[in-house]
This record gives sequence, C-alpha cells and structure tokens, in this order.
Amino acid sequence: MRVVVFLSCALAVAACDTPLADEIARAQAKKAVNPVLAERFPGVPLEPATNCVIDNATASELFQLARAGATTVAQTDAELIVQIATRPETIQCLLKDGLAPFLT
Repeated sequence: MRVVVFLSCALAVAACDTPLADEIARAQAKKAVNPVLAERFPGVPLEPATNCVIDNATASELFQLARAGATTVAQTDAELIVQIATRPETIQCLLKDGLAPFLT
C-alpha cells in the first residue's frame, strides 16, 4: 500500500515539470536503469552510464523508467533502456563522461 501511495505522489509531482519533480523522476529511473545496465553491459561504470541514459531519455521515456523504478522493471522497460543506451548521443556521453576517466 505504501508503494502505491508513494508512486502516486511521485508521479503526480513528476507531472508538474519542476526541478523537484525532475529530481524525483531521475532518482526512481536510476533504480530501473542500474540493474539493466549491470546485466546487459557488464564492466561499464554504472553511475556515469546511468546518468547518460537518463540524460538522453525523452520526457515520456523518463516517466516510463521512473514508473519502472518504483515498481518492477518489465522486459519492455529493459528494452527501452538498451535502446536509449545505444543511441549515438548516449554513446558520445559514455565516451566523454563514463569511460574517459578510465582511459587517461
């Protein structure tokens, strides 16, 4: 019951398009993105990779990932994460922010 109440509140706040709503949505989305990246892309630094995926998600994708992070990550959510992770913009972000510290 608490999860349902929290999820309802978080989604209501997320719909408001405020910095707080964005912060809540990103925090929930990280809960969905981290385990998928760890499983599908082993060895990739999770924190920067997760940030790159979330930064390159559209608003509706971020909403879907936040919902998945608050409940359960479904196969369609995992596929979305992989889709976002393999976009050229996300790969550029990973090269710049995720892997660069390990290459120098």
